[in-house]
Amino acid sequence: MVTHRLSRADARRLALRAQALTAERPTDVLETVRRLSLLQVEPTAAVAPSADLVLWSRIGSSYDPQELRDLADELRLVELRQTLRPAEDVALYRAEMAAWPGRDGERPAWREAQAGWVADNDACRRDLLARLRGDGPLTVRDLPDTCVRPWRSSGWNAGRNVRMMLDLLVARGEVAVAGRRGRDPLWDLADRVYPDDPGPGLEEARVRRDERRLGSLGIARATGPASTVEPLEGHPVGEEAVVEGVRGRWRVDPSLLDGLSDDAFAGRTALLSPFDRLLHDRKRMVDLFEFDYVLEMYKPAAARRWGYYALPVLHGDRLVGKVDVTADRAEGELRVAAVHEDEPFPASVRAAVDREIADLGRWLDLPVVTIS
Repeated sequence: MVTHRLSRADARRLALRAQALTAERPTDVLETVRRLSLLQVEPTAAVAPSADLVLWSRIGSSYDPQELRDLADELRLVELRQTLRPAEDVALYRAEMAAWPGRDGERPAWREAQAGWVADNDACRRDLLARLRGDGPLTVRDLPDTCVRPWRSSGWNAGRNVRMMLDLLVARGEVAVAGRRGRDPLWDLADRVYPDDPGPGLEEARVRRDERRLGSLGIARATGPASTVEPLEGHPVGEEAVVEGVRGRWRVDPSLLDGLSDDAFAGRTALLSPFDRLLHDRKRMVDLFEFDYVLEMYKPAAARRWGYYALPVLHGDRLVGKVDVTADRAEGELRVAAVHEDEPFPASVRAAVDREIADLGRWLDLPVVTIS
């Protein structure tokens, strides 16, 4: 069995190549999403919706957000698990949906509780399906709540019966997000949203999902924390690697290993969404990039070091700082409160960061205003 030995720089460059963050920018929106495998749907838009910000980081100011909306309207991209994915990838989830909630004796207690709640409210489930069949797509507000047993939790989902039922019907493969009205999801029958493509069986689908995940990340741990956005199945796809100075073993996509040397790799400068896939696994980010970053919008203003929605700064193969920036639509300006340098920027790096800030303003059609 091959074990690749990589420097930290090699590992970073592998990750950046997989995530289309090298000097060779992509140009096609659909192909870029296929390469990334998913875009997280996140409603915060202090600068721009995260999905759009991710694509701007790759494509630049020529990216038109309407292209993404059109692909979603045409169902060439579909929303699943709070992410936009290429429609053809849904086939990798259909076997799991058909098997929900899983085999007896193998499902966790929380899944057992979900299944019991759906069974107790089967009449509500049927009411929702009938309403969608006749009038869909519809928002949550358009749908009746006929649950006989309320959804209870200690969090903010308590009493949100219809939304919780819809989420579980997505898991069952019965309903799907068919688009959005503003920020509100539009729900419809899954058979009218998902492609009618035959999918592989459950185990093959899980392996292929891990292959897609590794191909889009370039390098990843074989095991890691569970995630509702992107569950880690833990199959040993790709090839084994060790990274100099980092404990443990990794899996890499061998098709991306060529051209990682100083002479062959061409990086660039980019401002990244806080929800960018490069950063999503925070432990991987620290291990490979040695970057200190926390999204601070949930912290009190006085406790923030970098800003409400600070954008991480990529330069070459390193994450080197954060830009505290806000798109103030009411005032008609892109407000730059600070550029935080993890280490003092050489003049060339500061100039490259300034160009990216200017490109962000051009893309948003907002003049850049620096706040002293």
